[in-house]
Order: sequence, then C-alpha cells, then structure tokens
Amino acid sequence: MKELSRTASAVKASTTLAIASMAKEMQMKGIDVVGFGTGEPDFATPENICRAAHAAIDAGKTKYTPAAGIPALRQAVADRLRADYGLDYKASQIVVASGAKHNVYIMMVTLLNPGDEVIIPAPYWLTYEEAVRMAGGVPVSVSAGEESMFKITPEQLEAAVTDRTKLFMINNPCNPTGTLYTESELRALCAVCVKHDLYIMADEIYSGLVYDGQAFTSVASLGEDVKERTILITGVSKSYAMTGWRIGYAAANEQIAQVMSNYISHSTGAPSTISQFAAVEALTGPQDTIYAMRDVFEERRNYFVDRVSRIDGVSCVKPEGAFYIMMSVREQIGRTLGGRVIRSGDDFALSLLEQEHVAVVPCAGFGAPDYVRWTYAASLDEIREGLDRLERFLKG
Repeated sequence: MKELSRTASAVKASTTLAIASMAKEMQMKGIDVVGFGTGEPDFATPENICRAAHAAIDAGKTKYTPAAGIPALRQAVADRLRADYGLDYKASQIVVASGAKHNVYIMMVTLLNPGDEVIIPAPYWLTYEEAVRMAGGVPVSVSAGEESMFKITPEQLEAAVTDRTKLFMINNPCNPTGTLYTESELRALCAVCVKHDLYIMADEIYSGLVYDGQAFTSVASLGEDVKERTILITGVSKSYAMTGWRIGYAAANEQIAQVMSNYISHSTGAPSTISQFAAVEALTGPQDTIYAMRDVFEERRNYFVDRVSRIDGVSCVKPEGAFYIMMSVREQIGRTLGGRVIRSGDDFALSLLEQEHVAVVPCAGFGAPDYVRWTYAASLDEIREGLDRLERFLKG
C-alpha cells in the first residue's frame, strides 16, 4: 500500500487524552482511580443554558447554519467582548467553530505557509506545536522557568524572531502553568510583535478564571495596531462548563475572519445548531455562575498549593488563573517508585497511575519534561485523596 501522509503520520496523540483513556479503562475494570487529567470543569452546565438548548430543539432549530455561526451568536460574542474587555468587533469579525481548539487549527491554516515559523512560549498547551506542524509551519519554543513564573521576556521573544517568523502565540492565563501576564508585560511583548510585523494569537479561553482579585487584560485591547494583527480565541467551554457542547470562537480583522470562515465551510461546516443557541444564552444570560465557579476553583487552588508545599520532594508555583497545578518532580529523577525508574515526568505519571491509581498528565508534551500537571477541576474530597496517595507513593 502507498505511504500515508507524512504530515498526518507525524502528529502525536494528545497525552492529556491518553492518560484519561488509561484511567477510564482502569475504572471500567473496577479500579478506584482518582482522575486529575482532562481539563474540564466538574460543574454541570448551568440550567438556563440547558433550557435554551431544549427550546431550540422544540422550535425545530436543527438545520444547517452559516459556516461561521448563526448571526445571533456572532453578535452575542461581539457584545460579550465589548462588555467584558471594551473590545469593538463587528459580528462579521467573529468566527464560530467546533471548540477553541478547532479555531486554533483554522487560524493556523489561514495564516501559515510552508516553513513559516511560529514562536510559542514554553510551557505551552501541547496542541499548539502539533497544530503548527499540521498547518505546515515550524514551531519555535521559547522557555521560561519557575524563577520567572513561567513568563518569557520581550528580550527572549526578540531573540527568537527571524525573517521566517510569522506568528507569536500566547495563552493567558496559561495551560498548564496558570501564569497570568500583566498589562505591562503584554504591552512589552506586543511591542516586539508590532516592530517585526508579526501576527499574534491570543488564546484567552481561561480569562473568566483569574484569582486573587487580579485584573485580566485582553491582548486585543492594547491599541489598534495590536488588535489589527491579533486573532483572539476563546469560547464557552471553561467559563460556562460547556466543554462537550463544542463552541469556540475567534475575533480577527475582516480579511482573516473571512478566510477562516471560507475554510470552515469546506471542512467541518458550522458547529451543532443546538449548541449555538445554547451558547447565545450563555453569553447573553446571567453571568453569576462564572463567578461562583471561579470562587470554588480558587478555594481548591489554595488547598492544593498549601498541601503540595508541605510534601517533600515535589513543588509547584501558585497559579494565578485557569485550573491547573504544574508540579515539579525534578527531585524524583533517578529514584525507583512503584518498581519503575523515574527518568522524567512521563515515568512519574505512569508509575503514579499504576501504583496509586492517580491520573495526572506528564508535561513533556507541554515543553516541560520534569513536570506533571494536575487539574483542580475536581472536588476537594478527590483532591485530598489524590494528594494522600501522592504522599504514600513518594515514600516508596
């Protein structure tokens, strides 16, 4: 048989989903697994949103919609961005897709030509590198460590720019670190992008989950020269507990939005019509559930960080947003735990799952091989149990 696509064959499976799959298989066998893998809120979708979906079905709103989304949803997105961040977008500049991840990919194929370079701060969400490669681009990672709260500097960004650089990607707050860039830090990074005529992808899917009363700044709010070159990507999955509804959206200049819409029209087409009407309610209805969920996440984060800080042999930086803890396992490298020699976060995560039935995500695919990621999108009881098992595991 003839060779498969080299581009498709080079795509690596998501380690996030791989760990979740292993954990589910163990659970099906009756094993008591405590899962901290998949990044999705453990809350039910708010009732008003579910009612809107039922109403859409009852009204027969089950047909195809325009490729970039129903007009009501595109307008609702524009209105929400204006209300929350003072951003001025027309409905025609909004592109709705099957989740924020889908919009990341569609944005890549819209912007990149073969060989174009994309600068990605590391640690990063593991899909970024794969999406760049799938679109024919070349990912260039720029690393930041715990000592800088996992934030890259303008000097690091400047040093990474070449004549082939097309795009700079930033996830704020960040998955997996929980890092939150301040307005002044973002301005400094964006100044480099404007200087070198780079596009900016601002993934702000976690913007509703920022803690300690800190302010969130949208990249697109930092001036018209920045906004014009920015593709802002977000969605309803995280803030509204709607991961399975698969509604993400991008905001961009008219030309980019139109090309993204054209691409969607020949690939997936629009997302589920019913999900779109539910998303309209999410964006236009009461917003109090976001704040209630955020408060619960903040309480869990505080407990998690306090516990980890008192466990010998591991450490973490206190996240400022999202709902992840990135835990360093550097001190465990070279040890034998659960009958396995620990050489990286991958070995640590696999051994922890096998020995103590705790599912965490190894961070090699996130550009941080000596770390594992936990999510605190889990109950306090589950967090307590998981950390109790971690302590037992580390005793060997």
